Amino acid sequence: MSVLVVGSLGLDDVETPFGRVNAVLGGTVAHFSLAASLYTRVQVVAVVGEDFHPQYLDLFRQRNIDLGGLQQRPGKTFRWKARYEFDLNVAHTLDTQLNVFAEFHPLLPESYRSAPFVFLANIDPRLQLEVLDQVASPRPRALVVKKGEHGAMLIERDGEVFVVPALPLTEVVDPTGAGDSFAGGFMGYLASTGDLSPAGLRRAMVHGSATASFAVQDFSVRRLVSLTRDEMHARLQAFRRLTHFEME
Repeated sequence: MSVLVVGSLGLDDVETPFGRVNAVLGGTVAHFSLAASLYTRVQVVAVVGEDFHPQYLDLFRQRNIDLGGLQQRPGKTFRWKARYEFDLNVAHTLDTQLNVFAEFHPLLPESYRSAPFVFLANIDPRLQLEVLDQVASPRPRALVVKKGEHGAMLIERDGEVFVVPALPLTEVVDPTGAGDSFAGGFMGYLASTGDLSPAGLRRAMVHGSATASFAVQDFSVRRLVSLTRDEMHARLQAFRRLTHFEME
């Protein structure tokens, strides 16, 4: 099954203690879709301007990401500029330019409207409602709370709680998009299996956290693009070792 994402697609200028990049691929849709595409087909609803580089569109197409819902409008693409402190939890937004995103209204192609898995990114709640009015039968079943460097928490309908940690890493370069990469791994895995049982949701949490652990190891979406199945398998095994113990 495919997964639908609606949100921002932009160009980022980011500085961390480990380097600086300009006009790189950014926005929720970029991180989410490239993470989710590791598992399943992704449908994108977003807007970009005339300055959005064709190489980024080619990248999406190469990763089985459907751009049928992408609008390209006259004007400039959404831009975000930020600087992180040595403590990468501390970020300073230096500039935000909504540009064509300011007038964005999501219009879902007919083929997207039956999507069972829908990710509503960090956009105006009114736009989120516009999306929900257009989809037929999304399947929300649980609450997931992203906690940054402290991992994520799953709260199921019966009140059961499951917590997955963030993997301890020796090198973190850029935390931008980590939460969206988690969401992409989480929902991409669910869409690939269709398993919404408690056990399936918990496995999806680990896949999400594993995906996010790669995303922070380079700027923009570079690490998600180079990620291999073997690397993902090894990272999942690392999570298993991190969280497993034997009862006496």
